[in-house]
Amino acid sequence: MEQTNVQPAIKQWHVIYTKSKWEKKVDDLLLQRGFESWCPVQKQERQWSDRKKIIEAPLFRSYVFVKASKEDYSKILSTIGVVNFLYFERKPAIIRDVEIEEIKKYLGLSTTASIQIVDLANLPAQTKVSINQGLFMGQRGEIVKAGKKNVFVRLDSINMMMIVEFKVEEISLH
Repeated sequence: MEQTNVQPAIKQWHVIYTKSKWEKKVDDLLLQRGFESWCPVQKQERQWSDRKKIIEAPLFRSYVFVKASKEDYSKILSTIGVVNFLYFERKPAIIRDVEIEEIKKYLGLSTTASIQIVDLANLPAQTKVSINQGLFMGQRGEIVKAGKKNVFVRLDSINMMMIVEFKVEEISLH
């Protein structure tokens, strides 16, 4: 008998672009279809005319992360609410596992964390720093903008950055 060596398809984290305000729905649909997907959310206080309410808002507007292989692309794209994959340098953007884990870790450890997402398309690169305390200790980043408390940490693979508040003593030049 002849044996064939069929290697399993390599699954990597991708970013998919969704219809506006469909992030959670797309995440649910992908999970129902058997994909490992993730729509990171953070609690936000919203003010209505008669009350305030805490809601879970998507961290990345119109983006959902999905772990998939090339063979899965068409099935993902046929999911209701999915517009397309996010492309970086003419290829579907790949997110490293460590970046997904860092976002999950940050969102899970801090109940008061507030992360803002900023598009890097028109911002110039500046000073490289190392984080020497806290959750991101040992990480290196590039400050795109800094204030008295805020340092903008860049995630290269999706051309986005996380804005995390650091005390001045928590960072150092490298």
